[in-house]
Amino acid sequence: MKRDRNVKIVATLGPASSTYEMIRALHEAGADVFRLNMSHGKHEEIAEKHRIIRQVEKDLDSPIAILADLQGPKLRVGEFANGEEELEWGEAFRLDLDPAPGTHKRVTLPHPEIFEALTVGSHLLVNDGKIRLRVEECGEDFANCTVITGGTISNRKGVNVPDVVLPLAALSEKDRNDLEFVCSLGVDWLALSFVQRPKDVWEARELADGRAAILSKIEKPAAVEAFDEIMEVSDGIMVARGDLGVELPVQNVPPIQKRLVRKCRAAAKPVIVATQMLESMIESPMPTRAEVSDVSGAIYEGADAIMLSAESAAGQYPIEAVTTMNNVAIEVESDPTYREIIEASRHAHRASVADGIVAAAREIAETTDIKAICCFTSSGTTAALVSRERPRVPIIAMTSLRGTARRMSLHWGTMTVMTGELERFKQAVVNAARAARKNGFVEEHDQIVVTAGVPFNVPGSTNILRVAPCDERLIYSTDPE
Repeated sequence: MKRDRNVKIVATLGPASSTYEMIRALHEAGADVFRLNMSHGKHEEIAEKHRIIRQVEKDLDSPIAILADLQGPKLRVGEFANGEEELEWGEAFRLDLDPAPGTHKRVTLPHPEIFEALTVGSHLLVNDGKIRLRVEECGEDFANCTVITGGTISNRKGVNVPDVVLPLAALSEKDRNDLEFVCSLGVDWLALSFVQRPKDVWEARELADGRAAILSKIEKPAAVEAFDEIMEVSDGIMVARGDLGVELPVQNVPPIQKRLVRKCRAAAKPVIVATQMLESMIESPMPTRAEVSDVSGAIYEGADAIMLSAESAAGQYPIEAVTTMNNVAIEVESDPTYREIIEASRHAHRASVADGIVAAAREIAETTDIKAICCFTSSGTTAALVSRERPRVPIIAMTSLRGTARRMSLHWGTMTVMTGELERFKQAVVNAARAARKNGFVEEHDQIVVTAGVPFNVPGSTNILRVAPCDERLIYSTDPE
């Protein structure tokens, strides 16, 4: 589906967006990728949403990416005898492995791996950081703490440990079951929660076994510290600002976001900026000015995608939220300042022939009257490299592989088109011209740039570039040579 913008929109599905009519309307309003949150919903419900998305894809003849977001380990305190307690600043409070109901002095924390990693001076954050505890003394089954920030603590509230790398795998037993289930369904991307180090990504990659691309969520300080290594073994990145803002001072999150987005672009790996982008639209048909500025900021930074969570999953105005994101993106990308920022942040990449080919394609397109760049790709690598260039003209990514077409729906500026198996470059040029004409990118006498790898269907073999006319003689050519 042709869009009037380059940044992609990820919409989370949930109770407010589970019918065929709503999912189709969300896609038509601008959602390019649908997120299935594995923290909520039974497998039967997930399977039904997956089925509906694929039906919408078929009915609209528009490749759609499906992102399954794995829950990750959940660290929580136990239960209190009174249901909740009030903690005051400066008080002592103990966390331990004793399963007895909690009091105003202590509560169970049924995670021995946390105690294993804690040191004196470490901090524990409870209930999304509303309560902050500092460790004064600790052992293999307890931590005596001082309340630094008080408040109400109640049953099963979440715990964050920002200061240490926990000896926990990113995948729980539930995650492993969910991973196998969604891969068997045929999702395109897997989002990993609780990533702390590269080996967390490798475990998921081995289990997925090529059935889905791996996207690492950066939501912990340890992941920020090891970001370059994590990015190298990931297919994409999500800047999960919610948990980052809990475990780090909130003022640290914006510069981290900008830095990670730039690194992902340089590596030609898609990056999603997520969490609370249009939070007020859960209950309001209009966003706040600050939210619009936040969405705009992510687009100006060059993010591949921006994401809606509860706004589209459980909010009262899911279509309006997608429409708002779409309209903001169109307005930002039409601003001359946007193009200045994008081009100023571009760096030359000449490590391979493919890097040189895609850079040349962009330069030719921007210095002559070229209307689009058409790239043929089997693995998606060529289209990702063209996307990294952030050209001024549309990118038409053509592939014979449905899975590649779907995964490319997450990359900045790419419109994916299915094509048949190719044997000769002339066929590629003809198919590219036809696709450009059919989708309204060119008219008679316009020209396009075509890139491909010969021989075809060999990943990473981009080695040829041609400027091609889109006149009727070429469009209807049947000459295979």
